Amino acid sequence: MKKAIATCCFILLLVGSFQPLKAQNKAVDELGWKVGSQAYTFRLFTLEEALGKLNTLGLKYVELYPGQKIGAGLGDATTSHNADAATIQKIKQLLQSKGIQAVCYGVVSGSDEAEWRRIFEFAKELGIEIITSEPAFNQLDMIEKLCEEYKIKLAIHNHPLPSGYWHPQIIAALLADRSPLMGACADIGHWVRSGLDPIESLQLLEGRVISFHIKDMNQFGVRQAHDVPWGTGYSNIPAVMREMKKQNFKGVYSIEYEHKWENNVPEIKESLTYFYRVAEAMVAE
Repeated sequence: MKKAIATCCFILLLVGSFQPLKAQNKAVDELGWKVGSQAYTFRLFTLEEALGKLNTLGLKYVELYPGQKIGAGLGDATTSHNADAATIQKIKQLLQSKGIQAVCYGVVSGSDEAEWRRIFEFAKELGIEIITSEPAFNQLDMIEKLCEEYKIKLAIHNHPLPSGYWHPQIIAALLADRSPLMGACADIGHWVRSGLDPIESLQLLEGRVISFHIKDMNQFGVRQAHDVPWGTGYSNIPAVMREMKKQNFKGVYSIEYEHKWENNVPEIKESLTYFYRVAEAMVAE
């Protein structure tokens, strides 16, 4: 009898641990946010395997990146804007079979207008909303025209120092008076690595943040810092979320967890639980 009661309690505990995630996902929806993952989080695996991990996490959105092996019986074929039509169709079928939408593609850049057109055509074919890039400064006028032509957004990403886009003031200045289809992909982990406060950085880009590469880091101002479960590091995730609610952000948070590559799903799950809990508290306020 005692064993049966203990078993029932254990089952109830498991059920209880999953129920809040569903409610808190609804809170994220109310905020108008899409939470997904950069496929690079699972760079040791094929895209097919990565999408399976997203299914395990209950995520419906992915940011593709160039160079990941696709799997699904396609040999050495990789996710790429240079892929042939048959391969792109296979990627579409794979995404559909997993119930996952590709919303972003990057970090990617083109060497000339012809390659940039291939990038935009690839995004259009897959229904991708945002191209994540660190383009050459002298390409921005041309990219702006392509954004308007294809009605696809371009989000400028920031790697840490000495990247050309490391500081949000640089991105803000380059985007001044440009199309609303051009904005920033805020990689808050790289800001922390560069010794920049994520909240101050977001405020400098107010109205221009399109998407995130969201990370929490174990050290501040250290380039070698690594990811830790959200809420335990220096990225100040709750303040980031509150700032974006204040800015009326309606965009994509791409998880980019670049640590414990072989098995990072448990820490990502812990991070999502935290994110959903904060979102639920924000909606209830």
